[in-house]
Amino acid sequence: MILIVFKYLTPRGFRGLTLFPFVFMADKDDKLNVVFINHEKIHIRQQLELLVLPFYIWYFLEFLVRWFQYKDKYKAYKNISFEREAYANEKDLNYLKQRSFCRFLKFL
Repeated sequence: MILIVFKYLTPRGFRGLTLFPFVFMADKDDKLNVVFINHEKIHIRQQLELLVLPFYIWYFLEFLVRWFQYKDKYKAYKNISFEREAYANEKDLNYLKQRSFCRFLKFL
């Protein structure tokens, strides 16, 4: 995981964006935020499990389905299975040590 502070690649209203193997963040202080870093590490693991490119395709398609479902972009984003897993476990710093393969499927 390579941390890069570059607010212009981070979508407005978001703190970070993970594009394997990079994590782009808007605020340099987030480099020291263990919860933020753990959230992004969960995304790195998800991307590796799906061999990177299929992750992005799935993420985008699930976002479209959720947007249609909720009629709200932010609510759609928060309900993507990858995000639900990351938000639910970002405070558990040992999560990745015990996480089972493709655990995000539990959050569909």
